[in-house]
Amino acid sequence: MFNSDVDPNTPGTQNIITYTIGTYQPPATGSVASMITTMKSMARQGGGSYYDATSIQKLSDADWKKVTTAEKWPVGVTAHHVAGGHEPISGIVKTLAAGQSISGFSMSMLDDMNAKHAKDSAGCTKAETLALHEKGVKAATAVLRGLDDAQLDKSGTVLTGVPPMTCQQAIEGILISHIDDHMGSIRKTVGA
Repeated sequence: MFNSDVDPNTPGTQNIITYTIGTYQPPATGSVASMITTMKSMARQGGGSYYDATSIQKLSDADWKKVTTAEKWPVGVTAHHVAGGHEPISGIVKTLAAGQSISGFSMSMLDDMNAKHAKDSAGCTKAETLALHEKGVKAATAVLRGLDDAQLDKSGTVLTGVPPMTCQQAIEGILISHIDDHMGSIRKTVGA
């Protein structure tokens, strides 16, 4: 479906990107290992990514403290940033789905918020980060499951000075990319 137009009656190419999430506990052997291989293949063929939902749990204390090249934050702070982003980003999605915009929010304000978060969460633990992640994922999932096609097509302004985006674009370009980019940075930093 990633390589095909699933709705030729709609202008542009309408394809489906597949993301998969594994929640296995190591060691992955036998049928679990086979399932993980299948999930990775499905994501790759679907133009998306495979995520290991237990990857944060597996980080050592030394990994948690390593500094990422991209963010220049410790891995733990970066993971906490991702976990803390699920709810506010799903709030942005919900706002766009209602056909509304976010007014007076600039990129410099976002940068300041992120810098403050990095400072405030310098001592975050894996346990609190995982709890925040679980809470945020539940909230984001509830928002996404509640959207219909008409809402996905609605648009609005997210950042001052940046062109409006559709709700669908916000899901892909903000919510999913936020996770993908930062988790990629963590994987690169810890050599996973």
